[in-house]
Formats: sequence, structure tokens, C-alpha cells
Amino acid sequence: MQATARAHTNIALIKYWGKRDEELFLPTNSNLSITLDRFFTTTSVVFDRTLTSDQFFLNGKLASGEETAKIARLLDIIRKMGGKDIYAKVDSDNQVPTAAGFASSASGFAALAAAATKAIGLDVDEKTLSIIARQGSGSACRSIYGGYVEWQKGEKEDGSDCYAKQILEEDAWDLSILSVLLESKQKKVLSREGMKRTVDTSVFYDGWLKTVEQDLQVAKAAIADRDFIRLGEVLEKNALKMHATTLGADPPFMYWQSATFDVMYEVQALREAGIHAYFTIDAGPNVKVICRPEDEQAVKEAMLKIPTVQDVFICHPGPGITYITE
Repeated sequence: MQATARAHTNIALIKYWGKRDEELFLPTNSNLSITLDRFFTTTSVVFDRTLTSDQFFLNGKLASGEETAKIARLLDIIRKMGGKDIYAKVDSDNQVPTAAGFASSASGFAALAAAATKAIGLDVDEKTLSIIARQGSGSACRSIYGGYVEWQKGEKEDGSDCYAKQILEEDAWDLSILSVLLESKQKKVLSREGMKRTVDTSVFYDGWLKTVEQDLQVAKAAIADRDFIRLGEVLEKNALKMHATTLGADPPFMYWQSATFDVMYEVQALREAGIHAYFTIDAGPNVKVICRPEDEQAVKEAMLKIPTVQDVFICHPGPGITYITE
């Protein structure tokens, strides 16, 4: 009873910011992402009747009790679905450098959901797998698929209509996503805490909810038409609005640092010089810059000239879940 699966990380173009249910990871708004080719997690799951508890190894090292508990929570859901009360050994190889600004939870829990369901003998479709992965980490539901992916918020309380779906294959439209690694300090407010504080207290949050659906529709239409400039404009605007909600929280907080502004200003300067590039920022200081493939080297060179930039990682649209036969 074992299986190995690989999932890639993703970057949100239209942000997920806020939950309507904390336990089931149900978002307050639908959102949109690109699955990336460069960074991924490979996870093997072995269900073993001789085990007396779940074991979790991350990059070859036994994980902490807190980390293992998060893994066990998702395994409990899968065990219940499979009707089997068996503990598992989980080995996860994470090729997502946290310094690059990509959260490894999306690829990690997507790979875990895929490997564990297969190992326990469940034959599930991608929709069901997306629902399962979502309960480990919200954005993991998007990493089930390759390319351009929409996560539908759903309306039902049980989350049965809350899942991701692919809207365009990874090889249908190539874009370049540059992750700009900054000289930055550890963020003081974790994403989950910041999201909840914003939902509960921000005077700007209603404005976010009133406009994010329109942003999503604009982005989807731009992807369908392969309209890069229209997509770039809406994804940048959406990121700025998301971060504006944190300034209206009580107490207010900000994920940006001085280096973040350096990159934002340079991206604007590139556009003034005729190179179409747009930025987006998740719940942290690092910046992702989206451009056309023919402009990626020029954008990378411009980023590396900024004193506060340490490195730049170039990514493109990547695949969804793959299973590895050993």
C-alpha cells in the first residue's frame, strides 16, 4: 500500500485572501493561479499496519510533532474515505526553496493528497482530489492541475462545491514568472493570522469582496484571448488591493519591506521603457514579476541590478499531479 506523487507550486494571479470557514479552508472569494514548472514536492506514502502512529520525514529528516499533526489531519480524512484505519510513513522531498518566496504548502499537500489516496486504494477524479488537498492547505487544491487554474469558492457549507479546475493547459500559453529573491527580514505576521485579522477587522475588506469577482472575470477573459497586457494590469491591481486591506486591519500591518518597493518601482520603470512587465506579491515581501518569454532576460537583468535583490528564478507554466513509478 504505497504510492509516490509529485506536485508543483503555484502563484496566484487573482488572490485568495480570506476564509468563510477556517476548518474546511473555504475561501471568501474565487481566485486564479498559474502552476509553475520549476519548483515541486515529491511525496511517497506507505500505509503500514505495524506502525503505531503516522511518521513524517521532510527532506530526509523526521519532522516535528506540529508538522506531523498537520499531515495526520489530512491522512485522517483519506483514511475515513478509504475505510481503513492504518497509519502511514510519509517521505516528502521538497524542491521549493522558501527563500524564493514560494509557499511549499501548496505543492506539499497536493502531492500528499495524490500519493495517499492512491496508496490507500482510492480511485478519485481530479475534482475530488482537489477537494481533499484543499483541506490540507487552501492553495493546494490549485496544484492538482497544470497551467492556468481557477479555484471556485462554492456556496455550500460542507465545501462539496469548493474546488479548483483547469481553465487553460500549461502548453497553451507560455508566460514567464520571475521570482525575485530579496534581502528581507522574517515577516512578523504569518499568512493565516494576517488573513484572519483582515477578514475580522479591516475596514477595507468589503471593498475587496466587491471588486475581486470582477477582477477574476477580467483575468479569465484575458487568458482566453491571450491578452497579456490586460492580464498584467488586472493581476497587479488585484495584488495592490489585497495588500491595501492589511492597512485597514486592527492593528494594521504590512508585508512589504523597503526592498519590495525597489522592485515595484523598477517594474514600473520597465513599462515606461516599453517592456511590458507586471508585479504581484503574496503575503510576504518577495515579488513575482510576470512578462512575456521574449522579455524575461531583460527583466531578469534589470532586477539583478537592484542592490536589494539577491537572485531571480525564472519559471513558466508547469504540469499538474504526476505519479512516479519506482
